[in-house]
Amino acid sequence: MKSPCTALAAIALAFAASQPAAAASDNVAPLLPLSLEELIATPVITASRRQEGREQTPAHIMVITREQMRDRRYKNLADLLEDLPGVDFQRATRSAQYNNFAFQGHISNNKLLIMLDGVRIDHPAGGKLPIAENFGLYMARQVEVLYGPAAALYGADAAAGVINIITDKRDSPGGKIALGTGSFASHEGNFMVGGKLADRVSLSVGAHQQRSDRADLGSYYASDYPKVNANTFAGATVIPAGQRENYAGGISSNSQFMRLDLADLTISFYRNQFRSLTSTGDPTRYAVYDANNFWDTTLETWSGKYRFDISPSLSGETVVDYSTYEIDPGSRYVNVFTDFQNHGYDYSHARRRGIEQSLNWRVNDRHTVLAGIGYRDYFAIETPDLPQPYNRSASPQGQGMYYPNTNNTLPIVGSEISYYNWSGYLQWQAQWAASFSTMIGLREDWYSTYGSKLNPRVGAVWQALPGNYLKLLYGEAFRTPSAEEMLSAFGSFSGNQSGGLYTGSNFRVQNRQLEPEKTKTLSLTWDWRASRDFNLVTNLYTTRVDDVITTQNEAVSTQYIPGALLSKTTSKQNAGQERYQGIDIIPHWQMHLGGAWMADLWGSYSYIKGVVHDTADGIEWDQTNVATHKLKLGTTFRYQDWLTITPRLQWIGETNTGRKNSLVPGERLKTDAYAVASLHLGMHKLLDERLSFYVDVYNLFDKRYYNAHGSSSTVMLEVPQQPRTLMGTVEYRF
Repeated sequence: MKSPCTALAAIALAFAASQPAAAASDNVAPLLPLSLEELIATPVITASRRQEGREQTPAHIMVITREQMRDRRYKNLADLLEDLPGVDFQRATRSAQYNNFAFQGHISNNKLLIMLDGVRIDHPAGGKLPIAENFGLYMARQVEVLYGPAAALYGADAAAGVINIITDKRDSPGGKIALGTGSFASHEGNFMVGGKLADRVSLSVGAHQQRSDRADLGSYYASDYPKVNANTFAGATVIPAGQRENYAGGISSNSQFMRLDLADLTISFYRNQFRSLTSTGDPTRYAVYDANNFWDTTLETWSGKYRFDISPSLSGETVVDYSTYEIDPGSRYVNVFTDFQNHGYDYSHARRRGIEQSLNWRVNDRHTVLAGIGYRDYFAIETPDLPQPYNRSASPQGQGMYYPNTNNTLPIVGSEISYYNWSGYLQWQAQWAASFSTMIGLREDWYSTYGSKLNPRVGAVWQALPGNYLKLLYGEAFRTPSAEEMLSAFGSFSGNQSGGLYTGSNFRVQNRQLEPEKTKTLSLTWDWRASRDFNLVTNLYTTRVDDVITTQNEAVSTQYIPGALLSKTTSKQNAGQERYQGIDIIPHWQMHLGGAWMADLWGSYSYIKGVVHDTADGIEWDQTNVATHKLKLGTTFRYQDWLTITPRLQWIGETNTGRKNSLVPGERLKTDAYAVASLHLGMHKLLDERLSFYVDVYNLFDKRYYNAHGSSSTVMLEVPQQPRTLMGTVEYRF
């Protein structure tokens, strides 16, 4: 059976062969970037769900163009996120989601909405998922990054902001194919091809595939990966030190994309898959490093979008989407929690279906009204740890499995949940004068599980002086509890009994009564366009999050397993509040160096200070996984349009881990500050202006540094990062 990437590649080759020959100048993508003036003037659509200039929206928004992604080597969403202002990015620290990040203090992807051409492509039920090499950007024309709550337009989970990947409608035939190889058995490739099939009919298809063994961190950080005895919590030695395996940390990913434009109808398909080891971020004494112990996720989204005009001033759009997410039934843990035995399989499935109708009314030259209604329904399955792979053909309650060490008397029962929501929203934008405009938006979501959630967003833009824009924005948002948080349950039995009941401690139990987290943010943005070649954006914000979902000890253990006696149970509860303030300073400068040399300089300085109020102990603790100070700098040196040299530098200050300092209430243990550089070279317009060659050097000076983790005592406090890594890539355009 052909893989999805192979099938799409065959379609691409057949499609390319069917297209008429064209001159090289028609097929070669432009290699010169936009001037800073043109970049600032690039229309955006994400902030208001309609095309507008950056100065027309009170929201803080950034645009990353195709040329910037190419020169800075943002090959996937993880690369781009890592370089964004206000983002803390910790690579390869989490067992299930792999990478971890905080977006202006909001931790994890489930508070940041990810979209493709305005359609959600993140977890269908609001859960966590890997944001890594799986989200390739080979199809992107530009990426728009909206900062701040956007629930008034997009509903649940747009608490931190929105990332919208924008693609092209291809009317002329052409495409590209890229192949790369590098250190540690790293290989990657992608292609993108498209063109017109008939009058008002065009098609674009693309795919990527990637795999890497990654560095043997046991050799580069020997003291962090010692070969020690693997013991159970009872103290028994399960694997002697002399029999311990070598470090392993390979990853692989692939994605497929298709866009079909039929006049005013656009049909899209997007799928990505990512695999990493479940031992990621775990010390050797608690986990086995084995390529067979993996976490494999697949995300798939179909969508249809129909645009129509009712009158010259009134237009509409109908969007239908269907999305699924699944953890491969073969995904499993072999660690201290499974007594290092092969009975730690896991499974999860989620599905979302939705339809939305919006209307955009241009009242006159000064006033615009956007309104819409929508419906979505959700379904999800979650299982406890399983002794064998999940059987997709049976229900969660009919798996026929039993908890190990219970003599086949305690059946394992999975859980499922179904719910739906209706939504309606209204937004009014007004241009009161040439230098002053306002925006007012309101959206109500009604969930069958949580009831009604009303979220406003109001803002204003004032052009105080020529080239100076002040933007004030207040917004509220909410994050729905995911099925994983509500239904997740795990734990194991030792075989001990009390009063004829099997005893178990430290089990996680379900909580279907969780309420959404609620976010309120006030931000002030100064967009200063000092000259045609220099722009400085300053974004100041303060945020409060109530009803934060955290893991809490249960005062009275929930006895959710018939025939068992549980103690020291934990569950997810609305038991916290977060508050943080921050500022991002973002300069961008283009300059002529002399002769045919140009330079494009960009960067950011970010400051954030936040606290988490934990109701369990009443103490305000430092925010987790966030560095107070961050500095990110980069420059693209360009010789005409055939050579680019891009060095990048990140300095990340001391970073709070997830582990509390028992000696100083309120403080968390920290990782040391570090600086890491990369260098990216590009040679273009080779072989009749169709070929480009890239060399990427990551961790240029071969630093040994760590990313923060430490959410519990059974994971690493700080996770070692990759040594110097090289990649070479050839790209051919046709």
